[in-house]
Amino acid sequence: MTIQEKIDADLKEAMRSKEAERLSVLRMVKSALMNAAIELRGARAQLPDPDAVAVIRRQVKQREDSIEGFQKGGRPELAAKERREIGFLKEYLPKPLTENELEQLVKDAVADLGATSKAQMGAVMKLATEKAAGRVDGRTLSQAVRKALG
Repeated sequence: MTIQEKIDADLKEAMRSKEAERLSVLRMVKSALMNAAIELRGARAQLPDPDAVAVIRRQVKQREDSIEGFQKGGRPELAAKERREIGFLKEYLPKPLTENELEQLVKDAVADLGATSKAQMGAVMKLATEKAAGRVDGRTLSQAVRKALG
């Protein structure tokens, strides 16, 4: 079952069980997935799972940015709502890498490329991102690569 199929099934279940907040989040992410599919492949296309994960990560990032703004603006109730939405979205993301797995992945990428300095960080990041397959966010990966090349 693809991520989009799982979201569709969960959306129907949220309608049946009258989970308004979950339903709202699933509708938004379904819309974002459909827009991305149309941009990439046309109206009848389905996104492959790696592309779907990227769209969901963007949705999570948007909510994280909103949380920061709401906290600065003194709106903790809206920040809490965004955190709940992130919880719903994370159900569709692959299990994140542990710190040890991330460290090993970066070491392997550095070794594969024979990288020795920060000047090669872009190439290492590209390879490490491919190997991570959506299981780590870019900021965390970048910090791990910097540390390994440091």
